[in-house]
Amino acid sequence: MTKLHDVNTTSIRDAIQLGCRTMQNVFNGDDQQRPFFQSTLKPTAALSFSSYSSDAHIPGRHLSGLLNAEYAACIDLDETAVENHRQAALFSYSGPVTLPLNRETIDGPLQNFCPHNLREGFHALYALARFRDDDEARELAAGSVESVLKLWTPERGWDVTQLENMGIRYQECEGFIHGEARMLGALVKLYRTTSDSRTLELAQLLKDKALADFYTAAGDWDPGRFATRHSHSVTCVMSSLAQLADLLSDGDLLARVKTFYDCGLWEMRDEIGWSPESVGQQDTDHGEANNTGDILETALILGRWGHTEYYHDAERILRCHLLPAQLRDVSFVDDPPNPGRIDGLRDVVNRHLGAFGFPAPYGHESTGKGRRNLSFNMDIVGGTVNSLCEAYLEVIRPTGPGTSVNLLFDHETSISKVQSPYTHNCLEITPKQSGPLQVRVPPWLTREEIGIGGTNTEPTCVNGYLVFSSVAAGESVRLRFPLKDSQITLSERLHIHPIRVTLRGDSVTGMDNFGANLTFFDPLP
Repeated sequence: MTKLHDVNTTSIRDAIQLGCRTMQNVFNGDDQQRPFFQSTLKPTAALSFSSYSSDAHIPGRHLSGLLNAEYAACIDLDETAVENHRQAALFSYSGPVTLPLNRETIDGPLQNFCPHNLREGFHALYALARFRDDDEARELAAGSVESVLKLWTPERGWDVTQLENMGIRYQECEGFIHGEARMLGALVKLYRTTSDSRTLELAQLLKDKALADFYTAAGDWDPGRFATRHSHSVTCVMSSLAQLADLLSDGDLLARVKTFYDCGLWEMRDEIGWSPESVGQQDTDHGEANNTGDILETALILGRWGHTEYYHDAERILRCHLLPAQLRDVSFVDDPPNPGRIDGLRDVVNRHLGAFGFPAPYGHESTGKGRRNLSFNMDIVGGTVNSLCEAYLEVIRPTGPGTSVNLLFDHETSISKVQSPYTHNCLEITPKQSGPLQVRVPPWLTREEIGIGGTNTEPTCVNGYLVFSSVAAGESVRLRFPLKDSQITLSERLHIHPIRVTLRGDSVTGMDNFGANLTFFDPLP
């Protein structure tokens, strides 16, 4: 049994930066520097092409992650890597219809269309339009919206005959949630960027069908109704609905999302935000970091709308699972022999460093039957980094004339600096502009347990926050409190065995691992 070195539980920015490293190092020199999709580290380390996902999927995941990282966390990017992803994205749209297409083989034409990839296609075009003011991407996005509205309706589905007449092979999904619904969140981001009415029209069509047939008022999970066990599709549509509610200031829609989050979501998540690759999977604890990222993003939106307890859920998800699950230690694997100098076998271990994949709560490998290969597929890297960027932006937020500290991580922006109690001897906030300050208090703390220094202003307690009416610019407010020890047990219904977890505050100090390999935390006796 191997315990991993360099497990991160404290730095969102470090995780973002290392994930960007991965996304800038996975281009196939044997395929015009287009990005790989599939990944394995064990039993054999390799990167490879996918006829379903390489062209239409990866550029969008990576462009949205990389360019958001540049914006949110000031990560310096390799512009050659950005251009490689841009060219790959534009190539996927260069077929006979303005939809993201894949090749069947590396040397073949663009011919495969799967609705599952619409989300990632729009993510590529949105990111280029927003962060690079890319007119070509903007025009392609508008054209792609028109293509979807022409070839698909919620009632009929896709005009497969018309697609086939164009020489396109239609690859069917496991229903609406696994297919078309996934693009909703990307359309919301695109509409924020372009204000295109047809984009919003398509988003509304998707929302109406999602609410009418799937995310009902009861908020339950019904595998027959959803018609897919692909957890990521279910969680990303949930997150997308939350994004649309936020865009439209639609409290009723967000309430519908909250109901599913509180009820049906527990069929595909545990107490630290781990989520299975497939709902209802048996004899394995392997998850998928993408799903956890979607849950995190939804929690952040709910928290921003005043449901403070969801910020606590987000913080625990970050510290206990998503940050630790990054591949930061690759000492356990070697590069394969490569006498043919195949690029997918070149420097594979180093190129994987920073990836996210299919973690168990306790480590990279699951007990039980586990997953067939130890994998860190490249789509998961982009999706998770993008979610971490959203969390990084949420640590400190302006609130009118003041500042709100929502997550207790080290962070510095133009409006404030935060030193975390998990890395320093207290929580210290130094605003850079005078005004009100509010600081979220974890639910395991009482006001009486918090010592306050650095200011004479006595705070009030409002909705889970300490609220200081006025703090001068440069004045450091220091909050001293114990990071309490506690223990929780992760759901036996979702895991092979109940998993005990000991915590210090919201960070793991120990976890059952049942003799698994490549573990994140110290085992419990």
